[in-house]
Amino acid sequence: MKQRIAFFGIGLMGRPMAVRLLDGGHDLALWNRSADKLAPLVAAGGRACATPAEAAEGAAVVCLCLTDAGAVEQVMFGDGGAATALAPGALIVDFSTIGPEATRGFARRLAEAGQAQWLDCPVSGGVAGAEAGTLAILAGGDAAAIDRVRPLLALLSARVTRMGGVGAGQAAKLCNQLIVATNMLAIAEAMHVGEALGIDLAQLPVAFQGGFADSRPLQLFGPRMAPPADPGPPVSELRTMYKDIRAIRAAASAAAAGTPLLASVEAMWTRLIDAGHGSEDVPGLMRLYRHPADLGEQ
Repeated sequence: MKQRIAFFGIGLMGRPMAVRLLDGGHDLALWNRSADKLAPLVAAGGRACATPAEAAEGAAVVCLCLTDAGAVEQVMFGDGGAATALAPGALIVDFSTIGPEATRGFARRLAEAGQAQWLDCPVSGGVAGAEAGTLAILAGGDAAAIDRVRPLLALLSARVTRMGGVGAGQAAKLCNQLIVATNMLAIAEAMHVGEALGIDLAQLPVAFQGGFADSRPLQLFGPRMAPPADPGPPVSELRTMYKDIRAIRAAASAAAAGTPLLASVEAMWTRLIDAGHGSEDVPGLMRLYRHPADLGEQ
């Protein structure tokens, strides 16, 4: 059934997700901080709006796919924010990765105003998953409300799993990111060792397919870490994962959960960020091994 949807955040993940909603026949009102990114979606049938409030007016569902909690707060509660124009009974579906505490705070603000329900629905699967509609969605919030948006989420995902109440989806996403960040570093280090031992690096991802060392990150980034470097189209930025790593540490610390492995992972990521490589894609992790002197002291 066609719905009026507001969608905020047309980045690497948001763009293909918005395209799939348009292709599904929905009426999409769009807002993005960089308005020029809206042009292809407007050409495909979306409607560009000047403010989040304009986009949210009359929308049954408001979708967020933003960088961090600060961006979510600004879009929802800042000047011209969506919260000022929410329709009664609207659902906020937040695909961003912002952590459980921020999510619960935003949900309380909406609940106190009696405006809408907040569902945290962070995603995993990368740009390829967003384009193919095969994302994994980790949902937190009221079960009945999640069921209301399942037909919509089916356009974007292969699986929607309710993890618990508001914030539980974000908590699960932090666990996901802990595994992913560690895996990415393990892949880079394995490629470095293989290179030092004279292995044809391009064959490692092929050889590992179906084995215990296989993973989607290995198949996506492994070939791009092997020389000659062919970065291909960007699918992420190192600073995005670094933001998530710090969020994991904060949430784990608050819960008194020890994370000795995460401490090592964060230290390595920090070296890259501090050296100014945050805008690089995941293959930039190879700098830790190929150009360590450029990153300062370990």
